[in-house]
Amino acid sequence: MDAPDLPRQEHDAALRGLARLNRISSADGMLWRFLAPRLATLPHGGLLRILDVATGSGDVLTRLSRRARRRFPDAKIEWAACDVSDHALETATRRARAIDLEIQTHRLDVTTDPLPENDLTICSLFLHHLETSQVIGLLERMAASATTGIVISDLERTRTGLFLATVAAHCFSRSPVVHFDAPASVRAAFTRTELVDVAARAGMNVARITRVFPERMILDWSAQGVSG
Repeated sequence: MDAPDLPRQEHDAALRGLARLNRISSADGMLWRFLAPRLATLPHGGLLRILDVATGSGDVLTRLSRRARRRFPDAKIEWAACDVSDHALETATRRARAIDLEIQTHRLDVTTDPLPENDLTICSLFLHHLETSQVIGLLERMAASATTGIVISDLERTRTGLFLATVAAHCFSRSPVVHFDAPASVRAAFTRTELVDVAARAGMNVARITRVFPERMILDWSAQGVSG
């Protein structure tokens, strides 16, 4: 999925397969559990700027926006997305327009580039693509750019997770890229103990890391301390 020379057709198939797996595993629901309390305390007329890091096809962002519209119809939210791939951002923009949602897009390499200022940074299933030093740098840049907090969802490296990823990839996608990436992603993921250490090395000693089904972790950090 990360290969810069991946043909457009294969990239599209992989994005669709990943979006399907995200929907089945309720990737947006995991983030929503931590996003909803922030929206519930948003002052009347207040604005929340949310940045989705490494958005891919934008499927998680658009499903979160739908949840927000239903639960908090009066909330003012500005959605933004960043990714290193122009094609991914084009796909995310089309997906957002299909539900009448305007999003700001930023093409940047999150392993080196500063992030645009926002209130809340979210990220789904991306940390395992990076080396540990890159994750530490990314967390530092997230903390520097987010005025309110950060919510990150990622895989946990477990035998059960490896089994589930392998089976789900073959059952719900025909993409050979997804077939390879799903188990490879689990093997590259952190354990909970490792993620706690990485967060601390990034200066997020007060980050809360919660295990969620299926074999996932949520890193929840507030600029004012642990949220929730």
